[in-house]
Amino acid sequence: MTEKFSLAPSTTALLVMDFQTLIVEGFAVQKDVLLERTARLVEAARAAKLLVVYVVVGFRAGYPEVSSRNQSFGAFKGGGMFSAGSAGTEIHSALAPRPDEVVITKHRVSAFAGTDLDMILRANNIETLVFAGIATSGVVLSTLRHAADCDYRLVVAEDCCSDRDDEVHLVLTGKVFPRQARVMSAADVIAAFQA
Repeated sequence: MTEKFSLAPSTTALLVMDFQTLIVEGFAVQKDVLLERTARLVEAARAAKLLVVYVVVGFRAGYPEVSSRNQSFGAFKGGGMFSAGSAGTEIHSALAPRPDEVVITKHRVSAFAGTDLDMILRANNIETLVFAGIATSGVVLSTLRHAADCDYRLVVAEDCCSDRDDEVHLVLTGKVFPRQARVMSAADVIAAFQA
């Protein structure tokens, strides 16, 4: 008989990563379904009293965080994308954080690189992370790898992650992530909150 999987709310955090309007519009597949499903996951996490942490990408005026050698973010300098307060940088209204929820601003792909995310998680005795994010091949992959190296237990709500390339999403969630994380549907994650 298979043991029922559960998540301890007091030591589990939900990371809601890069659900900014510009990213949702540009990278999410079936965005309305994704937003609705992720909103249900967030509400269930709140009801179970999990720590909910939002992660966004953003830069100061003039982009002092971006090196000209950074191929991914170098293009943002010229285009004015993701500078503080610019259009599209806000968290999508379907998933807006509450005033008491933590919002981490990152300057790289990983939610850990150069941020205080690890300190906040450890200060709150978090041992397990649940991932929801856009893109699967970006923030989810980079953050998962770092978190695994930091010895967190990891869960990916695979249907609350999205990537422009469906094949990449399927390979990551079906073959790569299971080496370091439990990959589940949002409905199964919610059931684990309640178990």
